[in-house]
Amino acid sequence: MAIDVTVLRVFTDSEGNHGNPLGVVDAATVQPGDRQRIATELGFSETIFVDLPQPGTSTASAHIYPPAVQLPFAGHPTVGAAWWLRQQGTPIHTLRVPAGVVQVSYDEDLTSIRARAEWAPELAIHDLSSTEELLAADPNDYADGVSHYLWTWTDRERGQLRARMFADGLGVTEDEATGSAAVRITDYLARDLTVVQGKGSVIYTEWNPEGWVRVSGRVVDDGIRRID
Repeated sequence: MAIDVTVLRVFTDSEGNHGNPLGVVDAATVQPGDRQRIATELGFSETIFVDLPQPGTSTASAHIYPPAVQLPFAGHPTVGAAWWLRQQGTPIHTLRVPAGVVQVSYDEDLTSIRARAEWAPELAIHDLSSTEELLAADPNDYADGVSHYLWTWTDRERGQLRARMFADGLGVTEDEATGSAAVRITDYLARDLTVVQGKGSVIYTEWNPEGWVRVSGRVVDDGIRRID
């Protein structure tokens, strides 16, 4: 039986451009053993399988799959799933993923999640000297099975930076917009940030000294894709 996959772009700019593609699947329509196969076939940096909220509740649960291996937490899938649930008429306050309980909020055109910094996967963080150096980086130079986050300030005073993310170990040569990496860099720099990643995706973060990071962004629906 064909499975309906809602394709979203998460962390678009204010005009709805760019963003990281995400597959969202109602978990009830898929056997757990088929999740990795579907995520691999779709080829997005992540696909999220969502257990819908029970009637009268405002919490859901989900599992996140890149093409190669399941993750306990990721940013753009949790933001995308929260946005998708609201569009389904079931907005939530919390989303349970294997790492823990993610807090969710909605504000005008932004969807936000709040997560622990330590839930984000470990990264090799590379502080670069210029945007030119960043844009010239070759993902093939970082194809060693480690996730690499390259970044540089564009406006230090305003907390604005430019970034790229390479994660060949997860089956992702370059990730267009990485919420979990934004969590890491926010905790690393200990301040609120506006991150422009990839070709122009936009991620907003808020740092909390108690170890929480809020990640916010815009989402666009690109329709339904069916997969066997």
